[in-house]
Amino acid sequence: MNRFLLTITICLVSFMLKAQSFDSCTQALNSTTITEGTYQVGAINGNIPPIFCDGSAGGSITAGEWIKYIPTDDYTVTISSDLTSNVSKDTNFQVLTGSCGALTCVTWDDDSGIRTGANTNSYLSVATFLVYAGQTYYIIWDNKWSNCSNFEFTLKEDPFVNKPAHSISFVQQNVFASGSDRAMVDMNGDFLDDLVSINQSNININYQLPTGGFNSVNISTTPATFQPSWSLAAGDWDANGYNDLLYGDGFGVTFMRANSNGTAYTQISGPEDVFSQRSNFVDINNDGHLDAFVCHDTNPSVSYINDGQGNLIFTNSNGLGNYASGGNYASTWVDFDNDGDVDMFMAKCGGNEARRTNQLYRNNGNGTFTEIGASSGLADIIQTWSAAWGDYDNDGDMDVYVGSSTRYDHKLMRNNGDGTFTDVTSLANIGTAKIGHENIPGDFDNDGNLDIYSNGSILFGEGDLSFTVNSSPTIPSTGCIGDLNNDGFLDFFYGSIYTNSSNSNNWIKIATVGDTEGGHSNKNGIGARVEINTDSGTQIRDVRSGEGFRFMHSLNTHFGIGANTTINYVKVTWPSGIVDTILNPNINELLIINEGLTLSTNESFVTDLILYPNPTKSVLNLNTLQNLSDSIVTIFDMNGKRVLNTKLTSNSIDVSKLESGFYILKLMSGNSIKNQKFIKQ
Repeated sequence: MNRFLLTITICLVSFMLKAQSFDSCTQALNSTTITEGTYQVGAINGNIPPIFCDGSAGGSITAGEWIKYIPTDDYTVTISSDLTSNVSKDTNFQVLTGSCGALTCVTWDDDSGIRTGANTNSYLSVATFLVYAGQTYYIIWDNKWSNCSNFEFTLKEDPFVNKPAHSISFVQQNVFASGSDRAMVDMNGDFLDDLVSINQSNININYQLPTGGFNSVNISTTPATFQPSWSLAAGDWDANGYNDLLYGDGFGVTFMRANSNGTAYTQISGPEDVFSQRSNFVDINNDGHLDAFVCHDTNPSVSYINDGQGNLIFTNSNGLGNYASGGNYASTWVDFDNDGDVDMFMAKCGGNEARRTNQLYRNNGNGTFTEIGASSGLADIIQTWSAAWGDYDNDGDMDVYVGSSTRYDHKLMRNNGDGTFTDVTSLANIGTAKIGHENIPGDFDNDGNLDIYSNGSILFGEGDLSFTVNSSPTIPSTGCIGDLNNDGFLDFFYGSIYTNSSNSNNWIKIATVGDTEGGHSNKNGIGARVEINTDSGTQIRDVRSGEGFRFMHSLNTHFGIGANTTINYVKVTWPSGIVDTILNPNINELLIINEGLTLSTNESFVTDLILYPNPTKSVLNLNTLQNLSDSIVTIFDMNGKRVLNTKLTSNSIDVSKLESGFYILKLMSGNSIKNQKFIKQ
């Protein structure tokens, strides 16, 4: 055979070996699986994928090409069109798994490549993700952009270095749930997490039974003006003992208010046009009444302030999330600076850099907030739909996992304890965590180290700001989180229920009940700091309504304690400033703490704290700072209302803005509490 014909033959054989793309899932299923290597995609003229991992409906995509991949072992896989031969191409792909009629998202990518061509930019695609032996994956390249056909891509298999050592798995079970599954939260006041699904004209609640299982009830409502198409939040804003609901829709907000026994709901919908994203219940102005906050996608975010008379009053954003064109995707209310009041982190996404720059709002303790994202180190511009706040190194302050929604550039930021954060991503081992919208903290294996749920991955915390990523197929891709069988392990609900196969680790759950009759904290204790101490150390949580992006998770505070068999104490610092401490509580059960339960034993006036001058007109001085540096200063009026909250930085406290009258000053440092009375002239 002459050299010319031999060359043609070799090229044809090579091309035939590379041509592995097909026009449908079924055709790809019946083909030979690809392995590690380089492959050719020709004309893109087949079926589009049924779902898109970026959360879109596909936009301009009208065709796709399908490739089947079944790994022979667990690998970290990289798919890339970022090749010299493709420099002027523009590619986009999805990776799905499952059967052709029931596919779920794994990952996707559009423009993560770096090689540039005649277009002076790189529009090539790269994604790295975990795969499991014997599981079927489909790589679908599409025609989202022009100049997308006739290119090569590579599939590279690397050792699965993150093979999980943490022993949990989830068992999927069917449950009757009519509507859009949105919450796992107590709805009848028994502190057991119930399943909440929403239809336009009814609320379907699967009430968890103390004996196990559920009682499914449909509660009819007037047709909701707005649906929870973007998010749902729950909280008892009228303090009648039953949680109310907030529906965040693309056009407005609907509140469903529970009646006096939780058996019916009244709709309250305003005329305001709010493109809702994440919604929360939180006491923004700390007056003891639960307010609502809603992220706005196209305008500054909005608040609904509780007037204490049974009304939620629509207001501006109090300066929170006030970028003119919005971009506000997920608000997390967290006491990041440990000063006893709740601050707010705003996850941002979309548009120019200013619009998608994440923000941190510090609570000034007087009803106002200051944006300090840049000075704190959290002004990131990655596309963020939510962030998971928790103490991932158990050092007593809240760190943050900033989850990316578009590419594998997640970040882990360590709280330095001085109002700033340090990027520790390089040591965190989080690069293969799945991308998407939901990022929520929780101790899923109850080992005492806080984990992170991220879009079908669980990042198992090692307690030192590093993680082991588990993306097992048994972990659901999204859903609500709580304890749906009262066994102390965190479960999931979305479409089905996913029960956490428990190990032998111990745990405690805490339900916080605020003293609304005494004019102190909101009924749910939202905004409270809960702390437990075992022989292994101290853990902290904040009580929050509305984490992640879409769902409502349990309002019970959950801690794993590993092999520990005793808890030295549980301490709750309420939004009012009241502190309750429970010594040696039982483990492996629910502990209900009512605000002020231990007040008689913890709250007493001392003689070693001298305030002068007393009475005072403007400044109150302390006789000593010994053992009081960095204490939290809280001042109450004689009705028990908190009127000032700040950190103690010197022995002088400015009280000039207080009205004339009698007050109580509280200094709290660790477990030490000192109270003293004073008069403001």
